[in-house]
Amino acid sequence: MTSRLLLFSLATLATAFSGAALAATPPAFTATYNVLQGDRPMGEATVTLRQDDNGEWVYSKEVKGTAGLAAMLGASLSESSRFRWKGELPEAISYDYRLQTGIKNKQRHMVVDWSRQQVSVDEGKGPQSYPSQPGIVERNTLALALGVALGDGDRKVTLPVAVRQEVQTQNFEVTGKETVQVPAGSFHAERVDRIDAERGFSAWYAPGKYPLPVKLSQKDGGGLTMELVSYRAD
Repeated sequence: MTSRLLLFSLATLATAFSGAALAATPPAFTATYNVLQGDRPMGEATVTLRQDDNGEWVYSKEVKGTAGLAAMLGASLSESSRFRWKGELPEAISYDYRLQTGIKNKQRHMVVDWSRQQVSVDEGKGPQSYPSQPGIVERNTLALALGVALGDGDRKVTLPVAVRQEVQTQNFEVTGKETVQVPAGSFHAERVDRIDAERGFSAWYAPGKYPLPVKLSQKDGGGLTMELVSYRAD
């Protein structure tokens, strides 16, 4: 009788912990953002997360120029990441980047061969490879990984990020709490900054409400700011 009770208790605990892990990963969603350069409107972004039939997840961002020079050039940016959940954080499988304007096109394809522990990156001039690391993310899923970690109560987050030529260790920290006003509303947000390099990355999250930032500012790529307009679970 005691053995049966013990087995039942262990099974109940296992189910509870399994449910907690699943609850920490966000369901499918669609979010929209205004994109600004400096203080001027530049475009609109749509961010989606969905589960594929094979159990992998697809996280995509589509940005279209709607004002200023971006609109004149018909600029558009597309990023699509395929990943799997490893514990409560995304682990990269592939990443595609495409920038199109009237005067320049740019693309990047990255794939992780987990059987060989290799990352391959191709920007149109032939692939380059380097060793992978467990739990890597890339530039597109970085904001999602940070949001999930914050929702789990983390204040400092270290992530291995696959960039052009290597896996780079990047460190982030909650540096304060600020009230942020964006089109989606007013939020008492936690500000997260990258603390290991002067890259000008700052993001404001409302943990427990959204897995994505309500506002994101990044100097790399032209000094862009994204402000949340809407979010819905799909």
